[in-house]
Amino acid sequence: MKIVIDCRYTRFDQHDGISRYTAGLVTALARLHPVTMLISDPRQLALLPALPWQRVSAPTSIREPFVAWQVNRLHPDVVFSPMQTMGSWGRRYRLLLTVHDLIYYRNRTPPRNLPAAIRLLWRLYHLSWWPQRLLLNRADGIVTVSETTRALIGQHRLTDRPVTVVSNAANAVTDAAAAAALGRRAPETGRLVYMGSFMPYKNVDTLVRAVAQLPEHELHLMSRIAPAERARLEAIAPAGRLVFHDGVTDDEYLEVLASATALVTASRDEGFGIPLVEAMSLGIPVIVSDIPIFREIGGAAALYARPDRATDFAACVRRLGQPGEWARVAERSLGEAERFTWEASAERLLRVVQETALRSKP
Repeated sequence: MKIVIDCRYTRFDQHDGISRYTAGLVTALARLHPVTMLISDPRQLALLPALPWQRVSAPTSIREPFVAWQVNRLHPDVVFSPMQTMGSWGRRYRLLLTVHDLIYYRNRTPPRNLPAAIRLLWRLYHLSWWPQRLLLNRADGIVTVSETTRALIGQHRLTDRPVTVVSNAANAVTDAAAAAALGRRAPETGRLVYMGSFMPYKNVDTLVRAVAQLPEHELHLMSRIAPAERARLEAIAPAGRLVFHDGVTDDEYLEVLASATALVTASRDEGFGIPLVEAMSLGIPVIVSDIPIFREIGGAAALYARPDRATDFAACVRRLGQPGEWARVAERSLGEAERFTWEASAERLLRVVQETALRSKP
């Protein structure tokens, strides 16, 4: 059985969520079965494992609806794409597509790094459910990253194809980060860490207002940020101690995270929540908005706050300062994190691929 993995959404310099999902799965899956990677730019290989690869057109190319004509030349049995938008016209192989979330049906502002024409198409695509249904029903099966998203797919009747959960996971922590975090029994710094974008639905404003109520703490914002957005956040709560890292490497992120009191996020909507798993795998407590996906990922370990109540987030931080509470939450966090590994996800994906391969070719 020849398996091809669409790796064209891998970044060049530093992973985003879909890029990390791609690299994590293809690395773990290759230990179980030979795979061939599809790339669109050789620079993507810097963040991918050393595996056989073939180059085809980019997913943002005008040729994307007919990319299957290029992929057919590889004679794959099954192609897995970490996105749902891979072109399928004329394919002669079985196809698995991925739906990470339905966020942009409720929050239609597209990612700012996309070209203007793609952003316009993005908005038009999310005005109705039918384009999604059309794409998904052209595949042989659908993968998603959480039970929460699978339930939403069913609720909106987006496909009549089988839907399987293949979870996200966190990369293995470095020895240095593990040594710094795992021996702790109490908070050692006043650091609160936020890892994520500054899209409106991420609701970073609430975190800024919360840290303004915590003079002994500082909020570390790890991602790249535009100067105008930085100035806006600084103006929301001038008393809050904000530390803007403006982008970090994985090692730098883990170093700050390992010394933190908690990872915090007030997002109103998510498809998964990789930062939660990254923090919990280090035994770092997580304080998150009380939404279904975070209940699924954080389980009994997370501390939950109403998304728009800064006072709730501040109260959770203070709770961690009570005698023995930080250690109790840290221990529960380690247990919850064990549910999410790339190895387990790759095994689940391989089973789906094998089942899909048994069906008749398109």
